[in-house]
Amino acid sequence: MTVTPPTERATTPSGTESLEAESFEAESFEVEPFEISVPQAELDDLRERLARARWPDELDGVGWDHGVPAGYVRELAAYWRDGFDWRAQERRLNAYPQFAADVAGQRVHFLHVRSPEPDALPLLLVHGWGTTFAEFLDVIGPLTEPRAHGGDPRDAFHVVIPSPPGFAFSGPTTEPGQADSDRYAELFAALMAGLGYERYGAQGGDLGSLVGPQLGRVAPGNVVGVHVNGLLTLGGWDLDPDELDAGDRRRFEGLQNFDEVGGYAAVQSTRPQSLAMGLHDSPVGLLTWLADIYHLFSNPAAELPDDAVGRDALLTNVSLYWLTGTTASSMRIYKEAQSWAAELPSSGVPTGCALFPGDSTIRVLAERQNHVTHWSEFDRGGHFAAMEAPDLLVDDVRTFFRSVR
Repeated sequence: MTVTPPTERATTPSGTESLEAESFEAESFEVEPFEISVPQAELDDLRERLARARWPDELDGVGWDHGVPAGYVRELAAYWRDGFDWRAQERRLNAYPQFAADVAGQRVHFLHVRSPEPDALPLLLVHGWGTTFAEFLDVIGPLTEPRAHGGDPRDAFHVVIPSPPGFAFSGPTTEPGQADSDRYAELFAALMAGLGYERYGAQGGDLGSLVGPQLGRVAPGNVVGVHVNGLLTLGGWDLDPDELDAGDRRRFEGLQNFDEVGGYAAVQSTRPQSLAMGLHDSPVGLLTWLADIYHLFSNPAAELPDDAVGRDALLTNVSLYWLTGTTASSMRIYKEAQSWAAELPSSGVPTGCALFPGDSTIRVLAERQNHVTHWSEFDRGGHFAAMEAPDLLVDDVRTFFRSVR
């Protein structure tokens, strides 16, 4: 089917400032239904590779200090090989309407789940690196059908969940510059316009916490509000810790030790292709690298990554990277993104921030670049909030968007 963008100008919500008065306009594009169907030969190849894994030696007693313990990866890999049911996960993913479209010359895969409530607000959900669109599976139902999940039908959303270029079924990228958070925002504004949504919200964490606010800058006449969790407030080295409140001071001090956990980002932002050679060829290598990310950034109270997000959820995301061959292209965001630690203007769009355990968002920095109207801090969950504490995330999203609908 062909969808054509609206021609009428949307208005900025009352009381907010906008970078531009214009709404975003996009050309029409073809939307095709999409269904995941991984050839059995690829699943067989995965199992064979896992069975042939070469395991390194390791030092006794170092635990996680040197990275992921081999014993843990052996156990996780064995479950991936013999216990994990990809076909069951495939059916679960395919239970939601999926589509693919050529948006401004770029392939974009997305879920589009409309609410039965007539006054539902369109909401774009953007995941981060290390996860995929599957990160949001547990929040789709409560967001689209609050009446069926003990909520108020006035809080309903039509949900659009794209795979950013380079990720999953939107990848791989083919030219430099396609894996850029600013570019993602432009494409997603075009996607929402093409789907006929003149007025909508955005939510995201990690990479999504960059794309969401940028979407407000790209299309301030369309975006009614942006909700973020784990907002990346990098930079700000001019801050005087003595002038910060207790929460910001604690998080600022934590950032001073970022090198202890940020080694992965240093590699991915400088030598992504070199790293990708190993991760693309070895499922154990990919599993280990992503398991380390989940361990570093999920709820600090969780002993193991799968304690925080669930073993099947973790392996569904890892499997999507492996089966789509997009490990290399997904990492290019670290090399190509233009917004890391940049001083950006506020869009004037109302912004809600949710902080979960382990998040390092500094409020004074968040308020420099965003019109923060809502701030929440939780003692449960973590960086991957949609998987770790979907109930808390849904409640906070509902609360924030009530003020801007």
